[in-house]
Amino acid sequence: QVQLVESGGGLVQAGDSLRLSCAVSGDTVNGRAMGWFRQASGKEREFVAAISWSGIATLYADSVKARFTCDRDNAKNTVYLQMDSLKPEDTAVYYCAAAWGMSATIRAAEYDYWGQGTQVTVSS
Repeated sequence: QVQLVESGGGLVQAGDSLRLSCAVSGDTVNGRAMGWFRQASGKEREFVAAISWSGIATLYADSVKARFTCDRDNAKNTVYLQMDSLKPEDTAVYYCAAAWGMSATIRAAEYDYWGQGTQVTVSS
């Protein structure tokens, strides 16, 4: 069993930065790709970023490319999402997820463990 706990969310102004963390317990993240998804109020969950188990390969949604950076520290069983130049449209609950495979993927169906989420609110 894998447990994922996100932290680092909060209320910020447009243009600010936040760094989300996802701590994994119950199992190692080694061998698993990790991803970040978000869900805004009244909208469907959408892919944000993913990173391969080695950390070499990353994928980003077009809406966050060049503003968000996903990285990981396998020794600490932790994955991060650095969010810069935040916009009001980034407001959402952000979820960390662990994939069953090693390769970064945008497909939610390829993630089998999910965190409870952390709220990010960006005011204009």
